[in-house]
Amino acid sequence: MRSTLSKIAAALTAGALTLTLAACGGSDAGSTTLRVGTLSDAPPSIYLENGRFTGYDNELLRDIAKREGFEVEFVGTEFASLLAGVAGGKFDIGSSTISSTEARKKTVAFSNGYNTGFTTIVTAKGANLKDVASLGGKRLGVVQGSVQDEFAGKVAGAQVVRFPDYNAGFAQLKNGTLDGWVVPQDIGQKYLDQNPAVPLELGYTVEDKDTPSAFAVAKTNTDLLNKLNDGLAKAIADGTVARIYGQFYKNTPLSTELRQGGPGLPVKNLGA
Repeated sequence: MRSTLSKIAAALTAGALTLTLAACGGSDAGSTTLRVGTLSDAPPSIYLENGRFTGYDNELLRDIAKREGFEVEFVGTEFASLLAGVAGGKFDIGSSTISSTEARKKTVAFSNGYNTGFTTIVTAKGANLKDVASLGGKRLGVVQGSVQDEFAGKVAGAQVVRFPDYNAGFAQLKNGTLDGWVVPQDIGQKYLDQNPAVPLELGYTVEDKDTPSAFAVAKTNTDLLNKLNDGLAKAIADGTVARIYGQFYKNTPLSTELRQGGPGLPVKNLGA
């Protein structure tokens, strides 16, 4: 009888130990996987390659996740619905070179910034769209809900045509149904580099001031926000940001604040 009771006690102890290890994430079994909303067609920042979401933004997020003890699952979506998806819980994180504008801070909270950029007009060669005045009366394409959408909407006399993604806009520009395609400069330049035979060029370009690209999270998720900022700070400090940036941006210098030892790019009034 004593032997039987000892065996039962041993079995119960072993079972309890197994449950404890599982709850603690032994062998990564308990790792938290977060859903990340992203785009598939905007290299070098965010794109799909051989079935894998990659680009500067997404590879940086993978590094931060590894440092902070969680995993990420990338899900393709349209930019117009991305922030609403983050705010509503469909996605835990938004990763899509999201400019941290004051208007967007009413919907989501932003991590500290990990890139700065410019807005540019991709046009047919010789179109001479070199300043804001030259854009009046033109048919301008934008990704719906983007900073470029906001920019084009302020151009007096311009006809703004909205698209769900970047590929659709570039296709219309090539067909001649758009006078200009308003995009982040790095995306526009990447398209030109990949399509040298297409007679397009960059026109008017303006710096996106005070709105660095940042990861978006729900305003109530302060724990995740803190992890993103902590991981980003560590990635800046040990030079990982500079290394990943260099993989995707061959000819564009990294902002001083993001170089090894730099202070980073804090987003003003975080989550306001």
